[in-house]
Amino acid sequence: MFDFSPPAGADKATLHDDLLSAADALTAGEADAIANMANVSALIWQFLPDLNWAGFYRMVGGELVLGPFQGKAACIRIPLGKGVCGAAAASGQTQLVEDVHAFPGHIACDAASASEIVVPVIVEGRVVAVLDLDSPIPARFDSADRTGLEALVGRIASRLA
Repeated sequence: MFDFSPPAGADKATLHDDLLSAADALTAGEADAIANMANVSALIWQFLPDLNWAGFYRMVGGELVLGPFQGKAACIRIPLGKGVCGAAAASGQTQLVEDVHAFPGHIACDAASASEIVVPVIVEGRVVAVLDLDSPIPARFDSADRTGLEALVGRIASRLA
């Protein structure tokens, strides 16, 4: 059993650095993308506070399909370009949304969500999945989260495909 624990009272940069190290160690040498997504979702849930959903949507047949996650039951399929996840997958760019209710076409899987960040997982130039984090707190995510989560996904992207 692995015992990855975030340091008490750590600042956001430290949490992201430690999350990256834990995810890198836990997924190293494991070829199964679903198993890696499951463990990374659990680590994110453990390391990052104030979340109500953390997980992946996988690109399957030209649409996003629900993958491993932590949180309440979620939407199963998301078309490209729809909602925050679909926008990230279609553009290949991270979407950082301070107020999901102001995002055109937002898909409300959990009415409690107020802010969201979605990072595309890109392997060999194509989006293979997205990492999606939701929070019930408006403007929960910031540039430090963007930097940390993009670094995480960049480091382990090939293990998620």
